[in-house]
Amino acid sequence: METDDITPKAAPPKIWKNLGIRFISAVLLLAICVAPFYFGGWVWAALVALLGGRLIYEWVRMADKTASQLAFAIPVIGFLIGIVYTVQDHPFFAALAVLVTALLAGVERMRRGGTAWSVFGVFYIIVPSLLIIALRGNIPGFDTDGFKLLLFIILVVAAADVGAYFGGSALKGPKLAPKLSPNKTWSGFFSGVLLAVLMALIFALAVDMRPVYAALLAVPLILLSVSGDLFESGIKRKLDVKDTGTLMPGHGGLLDRLDSLMAAVLGAAIILSIFPNIWHS
Repeated sequence: METDDITPKAAPPKIWKNLGIRFISAVLLLAICVAPFYFGGWVWAALVALLGGRLIYEWVRMADKTASQLAFAIPVIGFLIGIVYTVQDHPFFAALAVLVTALLAGVERMRRGGTAWSVFGVFYIIVPSLLIIALRGNIPGFDTDGFKLLLFIILVVAAADVGAYFGGSALKGPKLAPKLSPNKTWSGFFSGVLLAVLMALIFALAVDMRPVYAALLAVPLILLSVSGDLFESGIKRKLDVKDTGTLMPGHGGLLDRLDSLMAAVLGAAIILSIFPNIWHS
């Protein structure tokens, strides 16, 4: 009896794995952010409040398996208070709100153990979220300094992520940090750096910014974005969690998508406070 020689179909290249759903998720997130990002101020703060609330939810659920409703409520309320002070340009009171929130979150967690996780989570989630509001500012428009600054940070981080994804998938090679993130490679890292620096230079030419300043600001932001991604991967391994959630198909949770940006925003705020003249647009 003759049999057909059936050869299994080759699996699609890894470079295309989840690419479509990842792209759609990213586009949807971008579409939601465009209008609030343009207006800044309270409109932008309202969107950040929604996204930040989701980040808090993912963090508490991940770091506190027996969390009470109060464990979710404390950081959310503290975050909202911090937002009000941030939009009103009262950084001292915003910082004070964060400190009090961290203290209350720690006290609430003491009876269950793991206090450090709750305290750290307040700073890890809320501080970068407030800085995203502060860096954008209250003046609406595409040509405002806050709009261009935050857009620069977002584009650099996105370019580093895209370059790493395609470069690492195509070139492969030695792993960057196999114990933290087994899929990241050195080829992906350098591909991300190159694309992100190129993006920074293109942005500089578009807004009449000196390219040398754009590169000087972009490089530490790239390194911080990669570090932020690896840091979050390390936390998930420590807590024995694969993804922080399932909100964004192809990416996992919102925290899985924004960890790099949060680290870059924090770094940008520190760099600009020390070297304010590095940003010329």
